[in-house]
Amino acid sequence: MTTSAYLTGLVGSGIGPSLSPELHQREADRHGLRLLYRTLDIDVLGGGPESVGELIRAARTLGFDGLNITHPCKQLVIEHLDELAPEAAALGAVNTVVFRDGRTIGHNTDVTGFAQSFSRGLPGAAADRVVQLGAGGAGAAVAHALLALGVDRLTVADRDPARASGLADALNRRFGGRRATTATRAGLPGALADADGLVHATPTGMAAHPGLPLPARLLHPGLWVAEVVYRPLDTELLLAARDLGCRTLDGGGMAVFQAADAFRLFTGREPHPERMLDDLAALVAPACEDAPHA
Repeated sequence: MTTSAYLTGLVGSGIGPSLSPELHQREADRHGLRLLYRTLDIDVLGGGPESVGELIRAARTLGFDGLNITHPCKQLVIEHLDELAPEAAALGAVNTVVFRDGRTIGHNTDVTGFAQSFSRGLPGAAADRVVQLGAGGAGAAVAHALLALGVDRLTVADRDPARASGLADALNRRFGGRRATTATRAGLPGALADADGLVHATPTGMAAHPGLPLPARLLHPGLWVAEVVYRPLDTELLLAARDLGCRTLDGGGMAVFQAADAFRLFTGREPHPERMLDDLAALVAPACEDAPHA
């Protein structure tokens, strides 16, 4: 029996293939809730990433209960919000906005989402030295999660060196010491040669941004490789890593666990992450059958 109704959605670029609507709506069904989840694709609506403020204001006016925020708006959205939860403020990135009593409150569930996925998918993985590609909104969340998980030294690389340096500085202020540093493109081969793991946190590999984020020759069997992209689950990076015998972690777990945490914020109900993982597997199975990655 339906007890409540919620209006939610996702703001970002190229989000047509997103499985967030299905994940949230299937979980709502298990709770007997009516939940409508809309995709607000800035590529379709026009206006570019800077239009995120207009979308937030429109959603509040239309009675939305919450929004998920994805690339490239996780940092741009902050100036349009009334309040930030502590985790989002520390990261400088928001992936979930909750509308409460006329106010907009920014949260970040990417941190807990990645941490839970990593612990579940790569148990016992060595993590003394880790290289991360990407210092944007998702990258900030993943980097904070990695240091919280105990990574001793994190090397951040980004096509914008200033953004990488800014993230490393923020990490060192929060966690102390000099556990975070940066690498230029020229320094990436050396950093990876000595690394235990590689985390990829850029849009490269998404359905709308195919390709590899770095030359495959830089991978080696001693690396574990973790991905934040989940559509497709088997990105070109993960396929190349598996060919070398690397342990890998796809982006599906992070997508599910961050969605579960966002669902809790939207509805106040306790989600079922394991059942949501089953939902994800069922949703990606037809795509795997239609377009095998082999």
